[in-house]
Amino acid sequence: MAQAMKIAIIDDEQDMRQSISQWLALSGFDTETFATAEDALRQVGADYPGVVVSDIKMPGMDGMVFLKRLMSVDSALPVIMITGHGDVPMAVEAMRVGAFDFLEKPFNPDRMTELAKKATSARRLTLDNRALRRELSDGTGIIKKLVGASPVMERLREDILDLGQADGHVLIDGETGTGKTLVAHALHAVGAKAGKKFVIFSCAAHDEETLAKRLFGPAEEGDRLPLLEEARGGTLVLEDIEALPEKLQARLLTWMNEQGTPAETRIVAICNLQEAGRTCEDALRPDLFYRLAAMKITLPPLRSRGEDILMLFQRFAEQFSEEYGCEAPEVSAQEAAQLLQAPWPGNIRQLLNIAERAVLQSRRGTGTIASLLMADSEEADLSVTTEGKPLKEYVEAFERMLIDNTMRRHRGSIVNVMEELCLPRRTLNEKMAKYGLQRSDYL
Repeated sequence: MAQAMKIAIIDDEQDMRQSISQWLALSGFDTETFATAEDALRQVGADYPGVVVSDIKMPGMDGMVFLKRLMSVDSALPVIMITGHGDVPMAVEAMRVGAFDFLEKPFNPDRMTELAKKATSARRLTLDNRALRRELSDGTGIIKKLVGASPVMERLREDILDLGQADGHVLIDGETGTGKTLVAHALHAVGAKAGKKFVIFSCAAHDEETLAKRLFGPAEEGDRLPLLEEARGGTLVLEDIEALPEKLQARLLTWMNEQGTPAETRIVAICNLQEAGRTCEDALRPDLFYRLAAMKITLPPLRSRGEDILMLFQRFAEQFSEEYGCEAPEVSAQEAAQLLQAPWPGNIRQLLNIAERAVLQSRRGTGTIASLLMADSEEADLSVTTEGKPLKEYVEAFERMLIDNTMRRHRGSIVNVMEELCLPRRTLNEKMAKYGLQRSDYL
């Protein structure tokens, strides 16, 4: 549901601000009025859900000073300035400072309504974008599953937001188990097609004849619609795009070209190519590859995500401990280092499996995380390697995990955490700030 936009009207003349308010209210806007800029500043701040209409010449704080104050608080806030006859140079200066537009008295009420509509539309887009960015950073909604504080994950979330709101087709690649299908869901969820159809289809699960029929039709009586028709207006995710025969790649490219720009239906292609020495570019026709790869997301392997590994392990272990009705296993400093050093050829999927087995072992009172990693390494892809890290990085990752676990266990009780970890309050506060841990997250 779209957020209701307000219009704050500031004018020292009561008749003027009331007439503007009444006209805009009749035009469907939610208005509030202020006699002085000082009064308005108490209500209008960053993320104000609307726009501002202000006179320039007012006693006390005038419109120019008021505008500069607003711009310092929220530079994207649309401010429409009202100026008297002969003050156009001042209005032009206001535009330079950051005003959205200006009206010269006496102004046409319809022009006021037109500007208000443009300004509120721009404001809604700004606030929606901010909300999406907060969703990515706070981890709510589907993005909640794309957790991690490592730089590569921060970039991934930003890429999802940026490409999600674009119109073009997207190519997603990366190692097995990195979450490519989840990213496809996220791209759809944060984009303009979020409320439209979302269809997933694996190109590797069918022969060429079946693929052609399922993708392009024609549909016989009683059959489902072809996928390109079923997903019309929404997003069609083609998993294992590398398995699509070249003849059908050509048909898909033709269909994409016929759609034009912006595309009515968005294609998100997922490449799961696992052959050594071959890439998605090798498997696709060059014209199709470059059409898709104009917007490309490559998911980071788990081994490149640093202390995210420990955080994810702990989160998975807690989920499984609740499921199996037992305590999550304690991770020693040595085991933390081993988790960080492991090559993780199976990425998140492998980590999830290790966490579940660790919980089951802990419930029985046998085994170690190290033994699970060793068993996995015997079956691992030996071509996947991980670089060593400085000792300081291992120590900091373990320290963060230890404080996080202890805060979680004591539900944010600083006193109990200080006592268990033998840390003075100031030291604990400094370390929590260093690792981005906030007490409010544990209450």
